[in-house]
Amino acid sequence: MVSPEDVRGYIAAGLECSVLEVTGDGQHFEALIVSSLFEGKRPVQRHQLVYRALGDRMREEIHALSMRTLTPAEFQAGNAASGAPRQ
Repeated sequence: MVSPEDVRGYIAAGLECSVLEVTGDGQHFEALIVSSLFEGKRPVQRHQLVYRALGDRMREEIHALSMRTLTPAEFQAGNAASGAPRQ
């Protein structure tokens, strides 16, 4: 069974991220992915970058992945608005 740590490692190996958090139950996962590579890209293009990093694992090991894909500026703005500490 695939763990959230496995999924995190798969994404990190194929995509440069400044923040990467993954939770899940072995089949269904949720990820917060912050990358400067998302600059100027639409959400579908951002998701395609993540899917490319996961490769065949998306079909074979991971049954569902819900993603929140942000640029560093979007992440900082969200943390500032929520009062959360900046990373």
